[in-house]
Amino acid sequence: MSEIHPRQVLLGPQAARHALPVCDHYSGVEARMKKSLLLQAQMTQELGACVFDVTLDCEDGAPVGLEKDHAQRVAALVAESAQEARVAVRVHAVDHPHFEEDLRIIVGQVGGKLKHVMIPKVESLQDVQTAHSLISELGFKNLAIHALIESPNAIEHAFEIASHPSVESLSFGLMDFVSSHAGAIPSWAMTGEGQFKHPLVVRAKLALSSACHAHAKTPSHCVVTEIEDLGALKGCAREASQSLGYTRMWSIHPDQIRPIVEAFSPSQAEVTQASEIIMSAAAADWGPIRFEGHLHDRASYRFYWQVLERAHATGKPLNSNVQSWFSQTSEVAA
Repeated sequence: MSEIHPRQVLLGPQAARHALPVCDHYSGVEARMKKSLLLQAQMTQELGACVFDVTLDCEDGAPVGLEKDHAQRVAALVAESAQEARVAVRVHAVDHPHFEEDLRIIVGQVGGKLKHVMIPKVESLQDVQTAHSLISELGFKNLAIHALIESPNAIEHAFEIASHPSVESLSFGLMDFVSSHAGAIPSWAMTGEGQFKHPLVVRAKLALSSACHAHAKTPSHCVVTEIEDLGALKGCAREASQSLGYTRMWSIHPDQIRPIVEAFSPSQAEVTQASEIIMSAAAADWGPIRFEGHLHDRASYRFYWQVLERAHATGKPLNSNVQSWFSQTSEVAA
């Protein structure tokens, strides 16, 4: 069997790039932020992988008039978080009076512990450059930026925004996108089921997903506000994942995390098939093979390896031979 790691054979220069957790959980109230970080640690121990990021919210989470105090509390929570925690922050938009203050307080104090900074209401590449310049000034030029795309104008610039080297992910902001159409899109398009039926909304989601994949970035799907209807949430997550090409999704309530992770996970049958194909490929030194009557080569191997990476990232059980590759992944990235 080939001793070369599958990532090196199949992903080439992208071998050092790791997929983000499939769920991005938002919390802006101090008690809930603390509980979110605790839940992250508990689920990581349970599943053997960190399946969601915790993003502490300074935009919708900050009480009006107390934005500076809120930013300071967020910085303190990041400082107190475990070293292995995946924690991020959403600051105010670049044209908001508290944007620079948010970054100076939080990134300036604890930038080394942040996984990314989410910038809301990004309209253009210039907005990303503005944020990146200030983050670099604070000494963290390699800190990833996630951009929230929330308007028709931003959708038209999605490819340019995704092209910036500091951008790691684009997220779709459903409610602001619908509201920006001055009533031309009905309110039902903001619902779980409706957002997959209105042509303008679907077009925007596809454009964002396509822009991300064109630049090897992560497309992150919007929230589902039906908090108590977990069946609807899971259906939306499945639709976003399987039909629109999204590989990550927002959560706004702890009960949404597990259904999102499950929806973005490959099935056990898919994991078994991918495992058998990749192990057979490795045994053939990555040359073409015949598997269950079908020809496979490196083009299909790449797909099946990515199934296994998604399985690992979502805590799916893997057989020991496949699991051993993931224990080597950090060495490959280094």
